[in-house]
Amino acid sequence: MRGRAVVALLTALHLIAGLAPAHAANADLVSIKTPRGVRQAFILIKAEQPVASVILFAGGKGALGLKSATTMKWGAENFLVRRREAFAAAGFTVAVMDAPSDRRDGMNAIFRMGRAHAADITAVAAYLKAQTNLPVWLIGTSKGTFSAAAGAIEARNIDGLVLTSTITRAEPDWKIARSHSDGVASMALSRITVPTLIVSHRHDECDLSPAADTPKLVKRLVSAAKVETVLLDGGGKAQSNPCEAHAPHGYWGIEEQAVAVIVKFIKNGGN
Repeated sequence: MRGRAVVALLTALHLIAGLAPAHAANADLVSIKTPRGVRQAFILIKAEQPVASVILFAGGKGALGLKSATTMKWGAENFLVRRREAFAAAGFTVAVMDAPSDRRDGMNAIFRMGRAHAADITAVAAYLKAQTNLPVWLIGTSKGTFSAAAGAIEARNIDGLVLTSTITRAEPDWKIARSHSDGVASMALSRITVPTLIVSHRHDECDLSPAADTPKLVKRLVSAAKVETVLLDGGGKAQSNPCEAHAPHGYWGIEEQAVAVIVKFIKNGGN
C-alpha cells in the first residue's frame, strides 16, 4: 500500500535506536573498472555487522575528485557526503560515488540519467553484493537524485531508492529544460519497482526542489513496491545559497533526523 505523507519530528529515542556507535566503520578508497572501460572510484566504508549497503550520490556535478577515503577536491560538505559515517554507524556498508574517469569535470543531468552512468552504478552495486550479499539501496540528494533515480530505472541488483531534496524543476538554460521540465519527475519513474522514500524539507527555498512538488513524484511512481514521503522541519539558520549544503536544502542542523528516517525506512525493507 502506498505510504501517506508524514511530518517527521523525530525524538532522541529514534536517533539512538537508528544510529550505532561511530567506531563501527573504517574507510578505503576503491577504484574499479566498469564494463564500459572507465574507472569508477568511490569511498567504501564497512560496518562491522552490516544489514544493507547504500550507494550515496552527491549533488552538483558529483565530481568529488577523490584522492583518498578522506580527501576530496569538492563535496565534503554535501549532506550525504558529510553524513556518510552516520550511515555506516547505523549498520550499512557505504559507497560514496565519485564521477567516473571520463567525467572528471563533472556529470550533468543528461549523463546522470543515461545508460552509461547506470552501467557504472550496476558495477558498484555488483561489487557491494560480492562483498556482503546484502540489499543495495541508492540514495541521492539534489542533483544526485538524477543518478539515484536512473540507477533504480536502469541498473541491476538494486533493492531500494531514497530521494532527498529531489530536483523537480529545470532551469530554463539547462539542455534538459524542454524534455525534462519537471526534472526527476520527468524521468521514466513508472519503471521503478523497488520501495522508494522521498525526503523533503518544508522550508527548502531552492527553486529547483520545492517540497510542494513531492506529489509529482508520487503520482509517477506507479509501479514502486511502496512509496513513502517524509517532510522534515526545523534546523539551523541557512549559511549558504538556498540550493547548497548549509541550508534547509541540505538539512542543515537536522542532519541526524534526516539520516534517521532514511535508516528506519531501509532497515524496515521499505515496509
